[in-house]
Amino acid sequence: MLEEFLQRRPYNAAADLIDTQVARGLGDKIAFTDGDRSLSYGELQRRTCAFGCGLKELGLRPEERLALLLYDTVDFPVAFWGGVRAGIVVLPLNTLLTAEQYAYVLGDSRASAIVAAAPLAKTLLPILDHLPRLRTIILIDAGADEKAAFAGRDVRDFADVVAHSRRDVFVAPTLSDEVAFWMYTSGSTGDPKGVKHVHTTPMAAAQLMGRHVIGIREDDVVFSAAKLFFSYGNGNAMAFPLSVGATTVLLRGRATAEAVFEVMRRHHPTILYGVPTLFASLLAHREMRRGAGSDRLRLCISAGEALPQHLGQRWRDAVGVEVLDGIGSTEMFQTFLSNRPGAVRYGTTGKPVPGYELKIVDDSGREVAASEIGELIVRGPTAGEGYWNQRQKSRRTFAGEWTFTGDKYFCDPDGYYHYCGRTDDMFKVSGMWVSPFEVEAALASHEAVLEAAVIGKEDADGLVKPKAFIVLRNGFSADERLLETLRVHVKQCAGPWKYPRWIDIRPDLPRTATGKLQRFKLREFDSR
Repeated sequence: MLEEFLQRRPYNAAADLIDTQVARGLGDKIAFTDGDRSLSYGELQRRTCAFGCGLKELGLRPEERLALLLYDTVDFPVAFWGGVRAGIVVLPLNTLLTAEQYAYVLGDSRASAIVAAAPLAKTLLPILDHLPRLRTIILIDAGADEKAAFAGRDVRDFADVVAHSRRDVFVAPTLSDEVAFWMYTSGSTGDPKGVKHVHTTPMAAAQLMGRHVIGIREDDVVFSAAKLFFSYGNGNAMAFPLSVGATTVLLRGRATAEAVFEVMRRHHPTILYGVPTLFASLLAHREMRRGAGSDRLRLCISAGEALPQHLGQRWRDAVGVEVLDGIGSTEMFQTFLSNRPGAVRYGTTGKPVPGYELKIVDDSGREVAASEIGELIVRGPTAGEGYWNQRQKSRRTFAGEWTFTGDKYFCDPDGYYHYCGRTDDMFKVSGMWVSPFEVEAALASHEAVLEAAVIGKEDADGLVKPKAFIVLRNGFSADERLLETLRVHVKQCAGPWKYPRWIDIRPDLPRTATGKLQRFKLREFDSR
């Protein structure tokens, strides 16, 4: 069935994910709610059609790029799926970038128009003169002064574009192999790269991870702390629930522990998606209790970075619900390797999601022996078409049907995959491989450590040894006695050669907006 679905044919993702649900009688059911407003499936269909028509009336042509700089509110799915419906390539932007970073992404993508929330749009003002291809700016909730700041530009009001456009149900004559949207990588290893995804990607991900692993149902209420501009959050909160007619709760602001607990108490979601950093902060919060505030919670999902074993076990014991650790990537759009309900093995990333094939290979591309460490590569229907304007990097990452993940793994005799770190982060000590993640997990399992990051550093003899950057929990101070205790703890947990020779106490660790650790910044900091 999946093979037939993926055949090249007329196909539009918005029609399959939205119009299908309306046709089967779910028009009055809530698709999205953000706490202030709700949007039914029928309203979502009408508003995406209206916005798609409005974009065409503004002169946007098929395959031109439409950037989105939006909070997670009910306006996001209208703008995203309205663009996809009209055959325009949609480009969600990270809401936490600097003006220089927006200049890079908007210039690189050659976006013709942008939909922006008024408070976020201010960041664009200093760079507009450097973006000659950006013709139209569509603002959401902008006052007169905010609109005036863009004087001389083609500025439109989002609500007006939707209200004054036709609402006839339509889809552009797109093909299943046609690019529908781009997702830029998080920048955890340098400048972000635009990954091109085709129309069938969201439904394929929903069928494989959403239905086969999560078992998402029409009666689910889902909440993803990971934002919609992030491919993980985009699948969690749009593709998966839309594919079955479920309801999604959106959070406009930052996913702090307090904000997440408020969502859990108010909306009682059945599925919670997060990243390890969030699960750790929720566990440390005074409000943590069974169900994390929701008496309907049945499953939790973690991705973005590896979930330490002790953290997964603590969550299960405290909340009474399993947390499934998995890995996906912007290049693959969503999760392709995951633990399964009822078969969780904490400290591992689980087994391949049905529909994906995985291999672990050496530097020459040859498959390694069982239990040996190598680079994880994956083959599956959600792989991106390539990076925009990055030919050499596309060739290295997208090698025929296989996608190179840049992650080091080994597979144990039971078929569970164990994360060892990024390819560029691994290093050898005394001739033996050291996984930064293994040392970090050992450090974080100590009661004094809130979070940790490890890099390789040359000593006075030019030999590489582990260096740790740690954030302490409240109530602990960084004296030499504690540091020595942590070194001994790592020796006992991870191995005597893996202990950190240097320990740097930090107030926080550099992370992307999606929660991924930026070790390259720690290396830059250490080299100064």
